[in-house]
Amino acid sequence: MINRGNYRQHLFKGRGAAEAFERTLGETATQFGWRIHAYVVMSNHFHLAVELTEPNLSEGMKWLQGTWIRRYNALRRLVGRPFQGRYKALLLEPGPALGQVCHYIHLNPVRARLVAPDKVADYPWSSLPHWTRKDRPEWLEPAVVLGEAGKLTDSKAGWRKYFEYLEFLATDAGKKKQLVAARLSRGWCVGSREFKKEMRETAGQKGADLDKERFGGLEPEEARDERAQVWEERLQALAKAAKIDLTKLPAQKSHTDKSLLAAAMKLSTSVANGWLAERLKMGAPASASQFARRWQLTKSGAKQTQTILSKVKT
Repeated sequence: MINRGNYRQHLFKGRGAAEAFERTLGETATQFGWRIHAYVVMSNHFHLAVELTEPNLSEGMKWLQGTWIRRYNALRRLVGRPFQGRYKALLLEPGPALGQVCHYIHLNPVRARLVAPDKVADYPWSSLPHWTRKDRPEWLEPAVVLGEAGKLTDSKAGWRKYFEYLEFLATDAGKKKQLVAARLSRGWCVGSREFKKEMRETAGQKGADLDKERFGGLEPEEARDERAQVWEERLQALAKAAKIDLTKLPAQKSHTDKSLLAAAMKLSTSVANGWLAERLKMGAPASASQFARRWQLTKSGAKQTQTILSKVKT
């Protein structure tokens, strides 16, 4: 995905703007189950390489951009829309195509002459500095960038070789041309001829407009059922971890068992308040969100929520 500042203004150059976007991205990835393969925040735009675990791209991007915009405007006492419009998204074929786009994203600061090719990891507002840190976020997925750079290992030595590989891509004339051509492919899909054909057929079967697919986020009606199934599976796993019997939930709408499950679902999925309220019998949709938020504001509630989340794989 990519989006730019309105009139190409330097959105992320001001105090704390890039840091806030990174924090909001992390919150989005955690809540919506995204796996981020690469990202970079430049002065007037951002790039993301995202893998979805459920069909929630549109909802996730709306939350990411909307939340950051509210924080950005509140800090600067502004109104209006900082971004130039809807984000642009391309479908990427797993493997070399996705790997090339990730490398392209990581090399944005080099192309903008913000850092030298041999100092690419020094640019702070990118996924690159996080790969070698002990506290690397769980939502950052290293397998693609390492695998598509020569099947490197997730180790200090492996990442050192990856940084050297990026330097090679940035300085070798042939590789630079090839990389830019791959990233800037026109259309709505990047990958092999077979992959594009398969995606066209899939989009046709769903009755989707390819031009809308290009700009991402279009969710067909049947995706609602798929999302509900994902939420139900997640709820079952969380209930098991918390030793809560979903068939014997108390009648009280704000019961601690319900509030615990609601908070865990809200933190780890893109669950709709309506679905959550109906499934847990918590009253109106707004009530489910309210009870979950109140639960998280208590020290014991927040601790219990994190405990069961740690027991359930994303």
